[in-house]
Amino acid sequence: MAQHFHIHPDNPQARLVRQAVAILRQGGVIAYPTDSCYALGCHIGDADSMRRLRQIRGVDEKHHLTLVCCDLAQVARYARIDNWQFRILRQGTPGGFTFLLPATREVPRRLQHPKRSTIGVRVPEHAVVQALLAELGEPILSATLILPGDDEPLTGAEAIRERLEAQVELVIDSGPCATTPTTVVDLAVDPPEVTRRGMGEPDRLGLT
Repeated sequence: MAQHFHIHPDNPQARLVRQAVAILRQGGVIAYPTDSCYALGCHIGDADSMRRLRQIRGVDEKHHLTLVCCDLAQVARYARIDNWQFRILRQGTPGGFTFLLPATREVPRRLQHPKRSTIGVRVPEHAVVQALLAELGEPILSATLILPGDDEPLTGAEAIRERLEAQVELVIDSGPCATTPTTVVDLAVDPPEVTRRGMGEPDRLGLT
């Protein structure tokens, strides 16, 4: 049965943040709010948790998972970034963008796209996420919480708990999220390509 934490969206309670991170470290899959919509998250080093996350989401290894990072310095540890890519990243972070980039050796092969050796990266603008990342000290491996057969992400903690009660270890409730997922920009190709339009406006990055 999933635990249910009410964490303040602007002033996250340190005790609950520590408990949430402990669940991640112990192999739990969590549902947590971001500045776009709810996401599923697990520990970057736990292969079984990643498998469960993909199963809940209904995607295979060809679907990019995302490393949700605290800042660009952390992104640079896991993604190879040239100067032109960095300029775009700097304009889009923090915010409603996910970027696809070549993975560094820090990223296990099981997390990378099997053919492209790429990974998704993102820096959200959300106090709860930043608190989780600060306590964890590394990215949260994540995917947008759109369940198989659904057209839109789940946006409320109660609805998520009803649907995923037996499949996740924790649902974090910080109030309703937006219904729009991130805009996905492929920076592993030149010129870059917008592969999904969502919350982030491509014009902000100088793209159309």
